[in-house]
Amino acid sequence: MRNDMSGPRVLMRRIRELMAERLDPQTRLDQIVRLIAQNMVAEVCSLYVLRADAVLELYATEGLNPGSVHLAQLRLGEGLVGTIAATARPLNLSDAQKHPAFTYLPETGEEIFNSFLGVPVLRAGRTLGVLVVQNKSARVYRDEESEALETVAMVVAEMIAAGGLEGLTRPGVALDLTRPVSFEGVALSEGIGIGRVVLHEPRVVVTNLFNENAEVEVDRLGEALGFLRVSIEDMLARRDIAGEGEHRAVLEAYRMFAHDRGWVRRLEEAVRNGLTAEAAVEKVQSDMRARMMHLTDPYIRERLHDFDDLANRLLRQLIGRGEDDLSELTDAVVVARQMGAAELLDYRRGQIRGLVLEEGAATSHVVIVARALGVPVVGQVKGAVSMSENRDAIIVDGEDGSVHLRPPQEIEALFADKVRFRAERQQRYRSLRDVPSRTKDGVDIHLQMNAGLLVDLPQLDESAAEGIGLFRTELQFMVASTMPRASDQERLYSAVLDAAAGRPVTFRTLDVGGDKVLPYLSQASEENPALGYRALRLALDRPGLMRTQLRALLKAASGRELRVMFPMVTDVSEVRRARELIDRELTHLGRFGYTLPRDLKIGAMIEVPALLFQLDALMASLDFVSVGSNDLFQFFSAVDRGNTRVAGRFDDLSAPFFRALKMILDAGNRHAVPVTLCGEMAGRPLSAMALIGLGFRSISMAPPSIGPVKAMIVALDAGRLTEVMDEHLLEARPGRTLRQQLMDFAKAHAIPY
Repeated sequence: MRNDMSGPRVLMRRIRELMAERLDPQTRLDQIVRLIAQNMVAEVCSLYVLRADAVLELYATEGLNPGSVHLAQLRLGEGLVGTIAATARPLNLSDAQKHPAFTYLPETGEEIFNSFLGVPVLRAGRTLGVLVVQNKSARVYRDEESEALETVAMVVAEMIAAGGLEGLTRPGVALDLTRPVSFEGVALSEGIGIGRVVLHEPRVVVTNLFNENAEVEVDRLGEALGFLRVSIEDMLARRDIAGEGEHRAVLEAYRMFAHDRGWVRRLEEAVRNGLTAEAAVEKVQSDMRARMMHLTDPYIRERLHDFDDLANRLLRQLIGRGEDDLSELTDAVVVARQMGAAELLDYRRGQIRGLVLEEGAATSHVVIVARALGVPVVGQVKGAVSMSENRDAIIVDGEDGSVHLRPPQEIEALFADKVRFRAERQQRYRSLRDVPSRTKDGVDIHLQMNAGLLVDLPQLDESAAEGIGLFRTELQFMVASTMPRASDQERLYSAVLDAAAGRPVTFRTLDVGGDKVLPYLSQASEENPALGYRALRLALDRPGLMRTQLRALLKAASGRELRVMFPMVTDVSEVRRARELIDRELTHLGRFGYTLPRDLKIGAMIEVPALLFQLDALMASLDFVSVGSNDLFQFFSAVDRGNTRVAGRFDDLSAPFFRALKMILDAGNRHAVPVTLCGEMAGRPLSAMALIGLGFRSISMAPPSIGPVKAMIVALDAGRLTEVMDEHLLEARPGRTLRQQLMDFAKAHAIPY
């Protein structure tokens, strides 16, 4: 190759012209390797493609035995080519045969070649193949030659991803990009979803690879980098970004990457080798991702997400988002690293068949909303985003926590049978719809549903719930782009009461803050948001916000019963302050002649352990209480429910936690104050059984859980279970957990759990 940069530019121009010609796939590959060999003055150029069975197959060669094409093969990790594919790193050797990984393939006739340069064919950090040049004489290939080969490899990667090698694979052989992949995650919401992938944060698809004028592209790149740096500085300068802590550390890492001279130099080199600015970003990002994915240091692996986000921001600055319109899909399975509840609600309800999260925990709010919508969810599925492409076939099993990407026909058939079985089981649950929720020994259990939007209301009749035990008013605020007006709030609350048709509805006042962020409500960043400025704490400090909501509730309930519940109460004095706001609104509405609620009941959620030592005073000031078991257990066990490393470490079916729940029930009985529970525990048959055994007679859950829980109730002898519960709570036995004892009881008495 020449000493100046004309060689790479000539090569890229010829490759661009070649890609525009109408050629069959094999001819196109043959001409690509021939062009590379000629331009790099190499005696050999070969392309190996990774198959689904982890074998690298020779697809094209210039200089080796042409009869070895589609016959020469190396296992992943075998030989120099296999090593490159396994590590996603180039190899540049002056004497290849002395390398410990060298493997001789007699069918290729390559033993006479000494110099070796091989680069991985990468797309989105995934290795799809290996591109190699060789020479007889001992030499070390220059950096610009390696860069040029990597650039061509990027073009080949796009050919493979676009299906450009279809027709070249033998029957029964598939390429790695299309191979089936199965993941084992954690089941977070029951159900089975069969559909096609929709990436929640779609990759920016680079379609224009080759530049016409390198200097123009360098200028475009520089301008986009300038905008990127300014946006990061703006974020760092914002008042609501804490001066110290993890959030700022992430932004500081972004700033470091954005100003990194090595990164910018690699981008500019890729442009001068013939790529457009956006193609250069994609190439360098893919190289970096592939190398970082093979590192074992957990801190560096975590920084991979930071780098991906930064590079994607730069790509969007250059060309915007991808144009693949997926809005018409009615069988979408959303795949995301993580997402908020409001983001899930941005999708049409009838569109989503499942949700796959690389992170996520059973009690995170997006999972709670998904469960309420009847969407199966599997979380902690590492690598799902990078392995998926939009429109890939996918199956989500929310029962055993498995995810099957691009499943073979036999797996699809198996899950089709499983879906039919679930439909039959749901039909059995529907047959219980009009059966009283009463145990075998005659104890009535009141089953209510959780809701938060108008789309939930049809399930009130479908599930035969006795009412709405928890209406999450914050969801209306989370799905809106601006603060809902008082009239909008009143309209929603009135519609809910209309749909309930006299059945009780418990409205929880606005519970935002923490991980439920409203973009139009300014809040400072917090290190521990779950313990911070949220729910009733925020509302009491912003009485205008709370009074608007209370007025809307009171007006909507005109002449009807109204049940209002305050979240995140920590001290009884907060209840008194909240009641004062209600009294002010009652006085205001009465003065102007509005019809007031026929009956007003005030309650509070018990979520903060501090209330366990104020129970008598609390009960004396309220008409009812509801245990928010998600947050109460989180704070009781000092376990962040959104942290996948610890969320499952402790069991909510534990004797210590149930003793705390018993304290609440006993206090309610002393003061004749009804106690219900509306956390996720209520929706699991085994834990619902435990709650009944403890003494709960009213529980609220996601609508899809009512059928399974009722099936458990009608098979249960509550009195016998209470005896077992009392015995276990009073005399905890070493090595025998409450969960184990409950499972043994259920099996012994044929109770479905």
